[in-house]
Amino acid sequence: MSVAAIPARRLALLGGGFSSDDDGLLDDWVLRHAGGPRPKVCFVPTASGDAPAYIERFLDAFRSRSCEPSVLPLFRRELDDDALRTFLLAQDVVYVGGGNTANLLAVWRAHGVDRLLREAYGRGTLLCGVSAGANCWAEGSHTDSFGPLTFLPDGLGLLPGSVCPHYDSEPGRRPSYRAAVAAGTLPAGWALEDGVGALFADGLLTEAVTRTEGANLYRVEPDGGNGARERALVCRLLA
Repeated sequence: MSVAAIPARRLALLGGGFSSDDDGLLDDWVLRHAGGPRPKVCFVPTASGDAPAYIERFLDAFRSRSCEPSVLPLFRRELDDDALRTFLLAQDVVYVGGGNTANLLAVWRAHGVDRLLREAYGRGTLLCGVSAGANCWAEGSHTDSFGPLTFLPDGLGLLPGSVCPHYDSEPGRRPSYRAAVAAGTLPAGWALEDGVGALFADGLLTEAVTRTEGANLYRVEPDGGNGARERALVCRLLA
């Protein structure tokens, strides 16, 4: 009797995409990893409160691509539990937008979306997202969900460690994240400069790319003393 292959559990952290970039390079990179000629791509805009303009921007960007785009709103939810599970598990890509990470996690848990995303992840659905949509997959993250930049020791835990977005573009991000890792309030993790994409399979980094020459992905770890060290990883420049 043959045994079906267990699909790799994959997720991608994005330092950009349709919401901020005009060239579409990071989104095209995601689609190349989706599999199939017309992958199903579901946008989850929970972190922005299902902002209508954000949804339209996603649809405008993905309707012209070789994929089947859709949106999962939760603030005006239309699907019952069975239909919601069927819908999410049918997707090839779940693309989570930016906004408030803490609110996103709370709403997902209220609707059971966190459990469904874990199931989809185990079945091989590519999970990805930008900003809050990158933070949510890890054990913890660096966030402005509560106003000032701080640590959030909460997440789905699909990616071991922590995540920090906007590492180069928002004042205070770099020193604040390094301080959290040094103090142990966040575990060692990954810091993304804008323009970078990082792909993980079963929790291990398999590819790092950038649409912006010179932008980096960093591994940030305690230095064994009272500080933290960062190591830049080579990112392939997208053309």
